[in-house]
Amino acid sequence: MEIIGGPLFGVAGAGESHGPGVTTIVFGCTPGLWIDRNYVQSYLDRRRPGANKLGTPRREDDKVAFLSGLYCEDHDNLLSGPKLELSVDDVSLDTCAYEKGFTTGEPIAAIVLSAAKRSQDYAQFLGSEGEVRPGHTDLVKYYQSKGFVDPRGGGRSSYRSTISEVIGGSIARIFLEEHFSTVLLSSICQVGPIVAKSTLGEYVEEISDCNGRIRLEELNKLQTELSQNSIHTIDSTFAGEAADFITKIRKQKDSVGAAVEVVAVNVPALIGAPLYKSLKSRLMSALGGLHAVQACEIGAGYDVSQRFGSMNNDPIRSSGYVSNNHGGLLGGITTGKPLVCRVSFKPTSTIAKQQLSIRKNMEDVDFELRKGRHDPCVGVRAGVTLESRMAIEIMNALMMHQSGCIDTKNFNLFKGD
Repeated sequence: MEIIGGPLFGVAGAGESHGPGVTTIVFGCTPGLWIDRNYVQSYLDRRRPGANKLGTPRREDDKVAFLSGLYCEDHDNLLSGPKLELSVDDVSLDTCAYEKGFTTGEPIAAIVLSAAKRSQDYAQFLGSEGEVRPGHTDLVKYYQSKGFVDPRGGGRSSYRSTISEVIGGSIARIFLEEHFSTVLLSSICQVGPIVAKSTLGEYVEEISDCNGRIRLEELNKLQTELSQNSIHTIDSTFAGEAADFITKIRKQKDSVGAAVEVVAVNVPALIGAPLYKSLKSRLMSALGGLHAVQACEIGAGYDVSQRFGSMNNDPIRSSGYVSNNHGGLLGGITTGKPLVCRVSFKPTSTIAKQQLSIRKNMEDVDFELRKGRHDPCVGVRAGVTLESRMAIEIMNALMMHQSGCIDTKNFNLFKGD
């Protein structure tokens, strides 16, 4: 069973790249949280294919429809969401999805339909004589499923499946910002050999107070700045250089790797656990488990292997931690400083250059991609998904922490109890 987060707040998804749609269940959301479909849609718009000219040429509108878990007494508002229609044999059914309402505490269900499908482009990979794309899941998924795998667009291994965590992460964001002013940010910091001179982690450290907190007004301004560049990054000079490089690589029928910083600001302190279910291990799993990710660092990351303890330890005063080499986590527990992670993506596996490969029946071939639409740099669209995965894990850790803080007043039904 594939669930991200959990056991208290989690997200389950289903749906293949070229299937009818992607369905999502978000469970464990507390009642009384106001959800507006347009807010969730804004994050799906950042994720969707075709939103950035440097990404895949596949274009999807990716409009979300909520089917359960919301309610408000203004039914006109509640039921003003997308119209859903279904025709089966000679029966036609239609209804309206939810547009906005309060969470009820019940599971929240959502669906995003798929439209821009060219399944014929994947005929090259069908059956036991289908060719295998180097670096892709074609071979292992085929044999794992005993041949009953959907190869169109990568099936369930497609980046399209990340729709579910973006929906769940958007809901977690609403709760975290409303209660703690927590905001999730990301910035592309490397594309191939080109490295940004300005990093999000350093900038956040500069503008935060001694407790690592930043006012929401400043964070909103920062989010606007990040979105105005040709790629989602804090370094505008780097953005232009990286965009030109990605364009050049695309023309060469190749792909390139990238690194993305993901940062959570105004994180509540003292959430997480010290060992097997530590927030550090959960974040490394959530971020490192995303499609095409090959490495995940927290705080100073790989650089710590070259340091002495006297250099790496963060000084502490009564007002808080002076620096943030620990990246907001010590012993798997948050310190209140920004959570800072850096995630490295491999180059997109599906490229048009000729390569050595095999058919699924183990016959050698000189592989050459015939058709298809693919990202030349998967990191370009990945930031919002990393933010979403981090939000889900923070939300779950927060609820786990609260489960150990029981107030007997919450169990009274009548006045005399």
